[in-house]
Amino acid sequence: MWNKLGNIYKASNDHKSLLSHASNPTAIHLEDNTFRVFYCGRNQEHQSSVGHFDFDLEAMTVVNDPKLPAFESGPPNSFYSHGVSLGCVYSVDNTPYLLFMAWQIHGNNHWRGDIGRLKLESGGSLSLDPDGPFIEIDGIVDEVSLSYPWVIYEDGTYKMWYGSTIDWTSENGEMVHVINYATSKNGVDWERHGLAIPWDLGVAQAFSRPCVIKQDGFYNMWFSYRSGTGEKYRIGYARSLDGISWSRELENSGIGVSKQGWDSEMVCYPFIFDHKGQKFMLYNGNGHGKTGIGIAKWKK
Repeated sequence: MWNKLGNIYKASNDHKSLLSHASNPTAIHLEDNTFRVFYCGRNQEHQSSVGHFDFDLEAMTVVNDPKLPAFESGPPNSFYSHGVSLGCVYSVDNTPYLLFMAWQIHGNNHWRGDIGRLKLESGGSLSLDPDGPFIEIDGIVDEVSLSYPWVIYEDGTYKMWYGSTIDWTSENGEMVHVINYATSKNGVDWERHGLAIPWDLGVAQAFSRPCVIKQDGFYNMWFSYRSGTGEKYRIGYARSLDGISWSRELENSGIGVSKQGWDSEMVCYPFIFDHKGQKFMLYNGNGHGKTGIGIAKWKK
């Protein structure tokens, strides 16, 4: 199970692009016990940009917080005009990248998401690479909208799990947004294989931000999900022997809402990483990150 260690960061910023929220925490190891945590803050129009702070995992304290955007939402009519929401970190030829969900709204249409890619420069800055969408809807496997990806590299193959919208509304009024699977040999060109995690109306039908860890011979996935019955986001769990066929075990996530406080209504957007043989989870609570970022430590 996950032992909650507390609310480690709350948005407190005067910069116009980071006025509220600290969503989708994404950690990169810097040195010793220090990690750089990227997050998504919002402006007055709720368009999200990327900020960051540095966190000492041993002392459990923030050691640097510039309160400035590392990358901002795009200009009108761009593929990320209405926001950037982080998914994961992965490397190609020793170059680190952050993959993100790019939000866009054109005219009176529903919002749409594509997957974009940011290059992490040596000095810590972020830049688009490529300038346009990294992965778009294809009209076949992914017909409507894409969201948060998670990538691991194993045995010469990049493996990606990512969100894909089937329909904006269902019988209960909730969207159907599932987790699909894709593979790549070079980390750039992807073959899409379709549905990964089983979904059910009224049980689990709106998934987001998968996080996959290989351990003890299993692929272990944590993700956000909504049931479609009015309940807010929870963190669910699934596992697989091959990364393709998954057993959904929502009750075995090991983490839920607290009885009171900053994460008493919602837990979402997990990011799991290892440090010194221990496993940690960054996650968001109420308001999709409006109350900040929490950390939990795995306890067998």
